[in-house]
Formats: sequence, C-alpha cells, structure tokens
Amino acid sequence: MAAAADRHAPGGALAAQDSDRPVRRGDSRRTVREAGGSARLFLAIWPSGDEVAALDDYQRRWSWPAAAARVRSERIHLTLHFIGTVPRPRLPEIGAGLAVGLAPCELALTRAAIWSRGLAVLLAPVVPGPLGELHTRLGEALRTLGLPTERRAFLPHVTLARSAAGALPPEDPPALRWQVGCYALVETVAGGGYAIRQRYG
Repeated sequence: MAAAADRHAPGGALAAQDSDRPVRRGDSRRTVREAGGSARLFLAIWPSGDEVAALDDYQRRWSWPAAAARVRSERIHLTLHFIGTVPRPRLPEIGAGLAVGLAPCELALTRAAIWSRGLAVLLAPVVPGPLGELHTRLGEALRTLGLPTERRAFLPHVTLARSAAGALPPEDPPALRWQVGCYALVETVAGGGYAIRQRYG
C-alpha cells in the first residue's frame, strides 16, 4: 500500500520532516535532503490531537516523584518496532519495503504500571487483531530488508515518564482509546526530537 495522508495529526497530516527538525503536527511534507551518514529509526503509531489531550490529562493526575522525567506530549507514541541505525542512503528502500497495509482498529489503553528502572507506562492488555497482524507483517518486512527485529512478545504500551520509581497513578483506572488507522517510519534526530520519514495508512 502506498504511503498516504496521516490522520494522526491536526489537519490530517503528520508531516515528513528534515532531519534537524522535531516532529510538528501540521507541518507540510518535506523531502529528505541528506545524502550520507546514518539514521536511527523505529516504527510507531502516533495519537491524534484529542487522544494526546486525554493522555496529557491522565498523565497530570499521577503523583510523580521529584526525579521523574515526564514524556512531553509531542513525543508520545506507541512503538511497533525499533529498527536501530541504518545507512541514510537506504531510507527510500526501507520506506518502500515497510508499506504493508493496516486494517483500522481501536486500541484500549486501560492499565498503568511501573516497570523496571522506574519506567511508567500505560498498557493495552488486549492486542487488537489488526494491530497484532500489522506488527507481524512489519517484522517480516524488516527481516526481508535484512534489518533486526526484537524477539520479545509485542506488548503495546505508551511511556508516560522515566525515572519514576515510586510514582502513583490516579485511583480511577485509565480508559483511553486510540483509533489506529496508520503508522509511521520515524527517525530520532539530534537533540532528541523525532522526524517522520514516511507515513502509511
């Protein structure tokens, strides 16, 4: 399936960015200009503006320790596959090879947890069939491209904060729902920002 406009952004576009700019919803799509070097990549799902607002509200209602580093709203995402560092000239090939299609589905994020090393996360205890199928097909595409895949079982989650050991979630359980209709190939850029290299859906 060819790359398509991403509904997971205000105005219906989650734009491709130049490598020295963080992801900004609503920017116009740009061409990757870098000719050499390397890129650190992952595949992810981004929430819509309303979904981010609901997650921000939920995140604010936690009791956070002083050392906690909360994830900023513009960085919130759900990782499908971490790819790692690849030669930048491979970006067009990788982008084309990861177009596998996606059947829209709803993801219910209904469980909060503190993982090892103080990682505060929001989990989806049930993996919707279409999302599990997407994860599997992307893994197969990555292997076809000669790229690594993780061996751990897919556990959809959103990171809320790091260094958050001792944090307490709100008493009422989370009930956040994301409408999943697209995914993106993303690069981590200088300064810790993210840049969308290709979007699919």
